[in-house]
Amino acid sequence: MSNAPVRNKLSSLWLIIALTTAPVAASYLIYYFWKPGHTVNYGDLIGPLPLPDTALALDDGVPFRFSQLKGKWALVSLDSGNCAAHCDEKLLYMRQLRLTQGKDAERIERVWLISDDVQPRAGMMARYPGTWLVRAAGAGLSGFFPAKRAAADHIYLIDPLGNLMLRFPRDPDPRRMIKDLARLLRASQIG
Repeated sequence: MSNAPVRNKLSSLWLIIALTTAPVAASYLIYYFWKPGHTVNYGDLIGPLPLPDTALALDDGVPFRFSQLKGKWALVSLDSGNCAAHCDEKLLYMRQLRLTQGKDAERIERVWLISDDVQPRAGMMARYPGTWLVRAAGAGLSGFFPAKRAAADHIYLIDPLGNLMLRFPRDPDPRRMIKDLARLLRASQIG
């Protein structure tokens, strides 16, 4: 009697086992050992990190909390009230970024967290109507905005649930920022 039929059955069994376990093994190898070299997003993903709902005040003294913005996306700049050229550029980018979203622009708020006690120049905010001017000096919020060098280098994005989730680089490419925000707004079921 020959062992050939038994060998054929064992070969078939091993082939079936290999075919069923190969996709699972490949998925584990890809998940744990393969890091993609390219991502779709332009900004740096952060967390999501929940922001503390610290009691702050607007520039005119009216109380403000980030929870007031729940349900909306928020572009945030942290900078001095002096607002040098880079600060002014960030405020311009935030305004333009919001305007480029068309009908979704109403889903986006803009916040300038003033990190010191310096009063912004008279008439400066006339160029950025609708931007929340929030006094944040002494609130310790800068530690919640991760940065490679300084929080003032970046524009941040807060999701509608109040989580810090994205940081755009210093001197960003506005076209790529627009794509990131449009993609998020399109995918989001909230805000």
